[in-house]
Amino acid sequence: MGKTFLCRSLSDTVYFDCELPRVRRMLEDIESFWEEHRGQRVVLDEIHRLPNPSEVLKIAADHFPEVKVLATGSSTLGASSKFKDTLTGRKAEVWLTPMISDDLEAFGNTDLGYRFLRGGLPPFFLAEALSESDFQEWIEAFWAKDILELFRLERRHSFLKFMELLFIHSGGVFEATQFARRCEVSRTTISNYLSVLQATHIAHVLRPYSTYRPSEIVSAPKVYAFDTGFVCYFRGWSSLRPEDLGELWEHFVLNEIHAKLQTREVRYWRDKRGHEIDFVLAKPGLPPIVIEAKWSVDAFDPSNMKALKRRYPEISCYVVASDV
Repeated sequence: MGKTFLCRSLSDTVYFDCELPRVRRMLEDIESFWEEHRGQRVVLDEIHRLPNPSEVLKIAADHFPEVKVLATGSSTLGASSKFKDTLTGRKAEVWLTPMISDDLEAFGNTDLGYRFLRGGLPPFFLAEALSESDFQEWIEAFWAKDILELFRLERRHSFLKFMELLFIHSGGVFEATQFARRCEVSRTTISNYLSVLQATHIAHVLRPYSTYRPSEIVSAPKVYAFDTGFVCYFRGWSSLRPEDLGELWEHFVLNEIHAKLQTREVRYWRDKRGHEIDFVLAKPGLPPIVIEAKWSVDAFDPSNMKALKRRYPEISCYVVASDV
């Protein structure tokens, strides 16, 4: 999502695209490659295309510490069996989410309705015209380059049907049995499909926040699609009604949380009386932070936060609205 553009815009770097066979051949002799680039800043773009990305990075860190390496890869890299993290404490990771509010200002277009429909992938957001075929081509490439290659899933139709249904119901409570029936696979297979989409950062699973009190929901996760543009595509929306904005704003706020905090440790809260809070950020030893996302501040109902505050008086509460 804009990784290559960012890499190419850096000055004083040597850039290598690991999708090119020529570059992969150069990296067959790892020692010689790093010897040639001692003291330089090296960009290895799409490093997941190498057969041995972990070894390439480990040799650089262990034996050529004067080389500064920027490696980019697919979100599937961490789930790949060929990648083993041997650089604990010697690397910094950056997760590039879809475009956030700062990016909209940088690109000179802060129209949130436009951002919701186009989504936050820069090529889609910046295109003069965007058709349904653009989304479909992205999905086909995702299946071929990430899912089929990495996870060896065989039932293409069932997997893509599940992805479609998940995006249509994005932001809702996940129940595997309902998807299993419509996708004609087992409940276990649906759970596996969800794990794959979560591992590839295409879906985000929010578990309930609870201290296991009898009045709280403790087991039903909510699932959000990674990008509003694909939510709109799968729902068949080419324009937005006022009632659509609140749900898409919720997705946008979650994306901002992911981007700013660089964590997927986000939860939601609901009790058995129907009170619900969109997002809960809880770190060990610290009071939870709770966030309600509302398109308009006038739509905010304080009863949900009051219900949570009665159970957890130490929490900090925030409302994030588009009009304040």
